[in-house]
Amino acid sequence: MADNLKLLAAGLLIAAGIAGFYFFADSPTVVRVLSVLGGMGAAVAVAWYTTVGQRFFAFSQESVTEARKVVWPTRKETLQMTGVVVAFVIVMALFLWMVDGLLMYLVKLLMGRGE
Repeated sequence: MADNLKLLAAGLLIAAGIAGFYFFADSPTVVRVLSVLGGMGAAVAVAWYTTVGQRFFAFSQESVTEARKVVWPTRKETLQMTGVVVAFVIVMALFLWMVDGLLMYLVKLLMGRGE
């Protein structure tokens, strides 16, 4: 129950930050943006102390650890695979264009409008 109240408070802090953005409509943009960022920062600080917040933080750390394990392709591999994809797209586009033209010709022929 306490976690739900903390999450509700976090949501209200976000809403307060957004409301501040519109409340300070005549103020400089920096003040308006700081209002939103302040509300978001306060909401994150409150949500941090919930069970959900702690699980999210642990998940984020595990995600970073897993991302470091990934073997990223080299520049050469990336360019080669991009070339293969572009070539495949061009070939498929030409194939579908020809099929579409053939089907359009056959439909015109069946409807008596053939050339």
